Amino acid sequence: MSKNNNGGPCVQRNQEHTYDPVRSLNRMVSEPYYLFHLLVFFSYIPIRFSASQLLSPARNSFLLKREIQVFVAYCVLAVVKIVKTESWESFIHDTLFFAKIFLTAIALVLDYHLALWYTLAFLVIHIIAQQPPYEGLGSSNHLTPLQLETLLTEGNTSRFWLVEFRAFSTPACVCTSSFFPELSITYSNANLSFGTVDIGLFPNAAEKIGIPLGSLNQLPVYILFENAIEVARFPEFDSEPYVFGPTITKVIDLARPMH
Repeated sequence: MSKNNNGGPCVQRNQEHTYDPVRSLNRMVSEPYYLFHLLVFFSYIPIRFSASQLLSPARNSFLLKREIQVFVAYCVLAVVKIVKTESWESFIHDTLFFAKIFLTAIALVLDYHLALWYTLAFLVIHIIAQQPPYEGLGSSNHLTPLQLETLLTEGNTSRFWLVEFRAFSTPACVCTSSFFPELSITYSNANLSFGTVDIGLFPNAAEKIGIPLGSLNQLPVYILFENAIEVARFPEFDSEPYVFGPTITKVIDLARPMH
């Protein structure tokens, strides 16, 4: 933890961008979301071995062909996704989704009771565990709504604040959780600071910043403040925004030099 040059709260700067396989493996076996999925996926191996002892040769041959087809289709989708993916979190989310569909489909070929069991298992995992977001903070600050309001109204911090409002209960925020820290590392300076507010932890702040509670699935929302006044937001909502100051009256050109 270190204090930024804007006088804001302490932040954790992400210096490492290299892929660490040992750390990734440790995370997969320690995070409940990944661990539960691995256990369910690997449960198919002993089930398949036991079934092969009971099924006829023709049935085994048919099932093997379907398994090969499913495996090839999954690999093709995974390759396409990894080429087009924008973040590691998004790749994991989509490939796990494909794997659950294919596993349930092949289980249905084997026995519909097994397919129902897998469907129930994945539903339980969805309820009790969530995909962990990107861990790095970059040069951004984790803020409560009160801290954000204080920083904006004190007038002794950065002229511009770009704030991400998110909720990690939504998959979109998890899949894009690495974008904002990387952006903050590149563009943070004496005039522009970055902050994040978790609306999932502070739902009462949603209405105050002009985010309808029924539109949380549209998060993350990015709002640019200049001297405590909101000057731009993306994406825009139908509701009128009120964020620690007047409503939007101008739009700033981010390409313009900041003095």
